[in-house]
Amino acid sequence: MLPIHGDASAKVTLYRDRFLLLFQRLSRDPHFSRPIFDSDISDYGSCQISPIQSLVGQTGKRWVMGLISQLEDGHFYLEDLTAAVEADLSNAIITTGFFAENTIVLAEGEMLLDGIFQVRTCGFPPLEDREKSVTMFSQIDFFGGGSLTKEETIRLVELEREAVNDMFVILSDVWLDNEETMENLEIILSGYENVHVVPSLFVFMGNFCSHPCNLSFNSYSTLRSQFGKLGKMISAHQRLKEHSRFLFIPGPDDIGPSNVLPRCPLPKYITEEFQNHIPNAVFSSNPCRIKYYTQEIVFFRQDMLYRMRRSCLMPPSTEETSDPFEHLVATITHQSHLCPLPLSVQPIIWNFDHCLHIYPTPHTIVLGDRSEQKAFQYTGITCFNPGSFSNDSTFVAYRPCSREVELSAL
Repeated sequence: MLPIHGDASAKVTLYRDRFLLLFQRLSRDPHFSRPIFDSDISDYGSCQISPIQSLVGQTGKRWVMGLISQLEDGHFYLEDLTAAVEADLSNAIITTGFFAENTIVLAEGEMLLDGIFQVRTCGFPPLEDREKSVTMFSQIDFFGGGSLTKEETIRLVELEREAVNDMFVILSDVWLDNEETMENLEIILSGYENVHVVPSLFVFMGNFCSHPCNLSFNSYSTLRSQFGKLGKMISAHQRLKEHSRFLFIPGPDDIGPSNVLPRCPLPKYITEEFQNHIPNAVFSSNPCRIKYYTQEIVFFRQDMLYRMRRSCLMPPSTEETSDPFEHLVATITHQSHLCPLPLSVQPIIWNFDHCLHIYPTPHTIVLGDRSEQKAFQYTGITCFNPGSFSNDSTFVAYRPCSREVELSAL
């Protein structure tokens, strides 16, 4: 078991592992892989990645891969495992996504006489299909649930094909101390109690209180009893209690040791009364990964959109899309990381940064956010934000078999 408090080397490992993960993915991309036999690279349409250390004294166009960092106030650098170079991003043509500190980019440009790397074009490392990643590392169990035999995989495919009626109901920002929220929740539970096939899973994402559970929060016993009331409300719907599962994921302002990621599950003291009514409920960490037959689904509750937009170093490109949610999805998928923000903006437990990696790419990513609900299919990955239930009465009904997202509201 890794310690919560890592030493200095753990912070170095955090950045190195992020870089190497994307670099090994890039090395398999045909546009950036060198030909096996010695020949003109231009014949293959390939771009050779130069180590930043090799830029000294070089002229002409070069491709580099580096992490954007601010080593001096107001001066941005590109860093790889060999060196760092000051970069001028002011005139760069960029691709879709939010370019912030800590994001890893591919940059094409040239060294100026004053030692600054003038960036002409800048983008994120290209994505890799999940099937290609899984095939490349066929012996590695990325999910952590145990490797499956070929026969077991075939059986799961058959079961998934038959589960056409399975549905997940996902709500974010469920304030248990808000009377209107609880009344709306009762309407939803009563509605799904009377449908022909009840949902197989209800996902409740935090925050579970309208006030941040910080040092000035003195109502832990009240929150405990509110979870008890929720359990009593659910148990009153007999079909849901018997046939549905309930998953709880803490939000950024919920009770916990601190505001760092990943967040541990809600403490037993808070959930005990609820579990007396619903003993099979699952209280998970944030982020949370579940396996649905052959699919991998990731749930992440964090107000990422606001923070990403504030941390952006340059206005996002509007060439492909002007939707901020689509820029967010592009950023986290290309970075293979749920929270590629500076550690000063969002602290991360150094030893557990791997919990935020999304590699190989999952089939579905649920991004619980306070912003308006959205759904977006990006390179075969289904991404959606269920919206803020307490603020907008919005939620999502998701059918994993067909990966159909139904944006709903009361």
